[in-house]
Amino acid sequence: MVAGSICTLHAKGRFMRLFIALFFSLILSLPTLASEEKYSESDLLDRPLMERYILDELKSLRQDYQSLEKRMITEITDRELTVADKSLNYANVTVTYFFYIIAGVASLIAFVGWQSLREFKHNTKEMADKRLEKIAQEYEKKFVALERDLKRKTRIISENNKEIEKINEIHNLWLRAQSSQTPEQRIEIYDEILVIRPGDLEALTYKADAAMEINEYHWALSICNRVLEVDYTNGPALYQRACAYSRLGIEEQAIEDLERAIDYSPSIRDLLAEERDLELLHGNERFEKLLQLSNNNE
Repeated sequence: MVAGSICTLHAKGRFMRLFIALFFSLILSLPTLASEEKYSESDLLDRPLMERYILDELKSLRQDYQSLEKRMITEITDRELTVADKSLNYANVTVTYFFYIIAGVASLIAFVGWQSLREFKHNTKEMADKRLEKIAQEYEKKFVALERDLKRKTRIISENNKEIEKINEIHNLWLRAQSSQTPEQRIEIYDEILVIRPGDLEALTYKADAAMEINEYHWALSICNRVLEVDYTNGPALYQRACAYSRLGIEEQAIEDLERAIDYSPSIRDLLAEERDLELLHGNERFEKLLQLSNNNE
């Protein structure tokens, strides 16, 4: 059981390292990508070494869970057989001792009347039955506890395997989205991601960006509002909503969203000068101040 627990912790540690590596790779890639290309065309996880590392970790983690399940089943089976063997041996020894006792007191039976002998037999049988019943109850409780623990660990392993499959499938969909040629194709892929993981804020934000590319400004605005209802500090969603407001001619609201987006994600400031969706804001005093601050930071 200790070995199984250690293996479980090791597998969970691998999973956490995988998740942390993926998370930090996304965070660290944002500033560089933002400064070299448009936000709506930025690559995601387009690194062969990172992809190789993630796939190797997924394969190793799945193998660890499968090995753990096999060892757990073998260990539980061995323990059940050992407990059953000990139980039978204990019962055999107990019955043998009873026979020794009966043989030892056989010489006294002649001095005991028939009634006393019957009572003795009855009491002996009753005592043996109670003892055996107590032993059976104790081992039954142990078997129930072992079965419950095995089911719990099997359920955890199954859930983790399903989560790994989801992560792998979503990763492949992101790679497909990166290689898609049209916004419509990317929107279909983002919808597939949302079917697997409903409410994925990143997928919704990228879907809003694709909607902007096909001039569906109201749709993009609605998607951004869904994201911000869950996370009002989401910088990319605020930026996309600002672009939608700009295209719809709502300048003040667009600039307000840009200011908030820069507060939560300072790297967004570098996108302002070259963003085509913000062209209508040029000449606005507040927007020009944001551009000036961006140039000063450079």
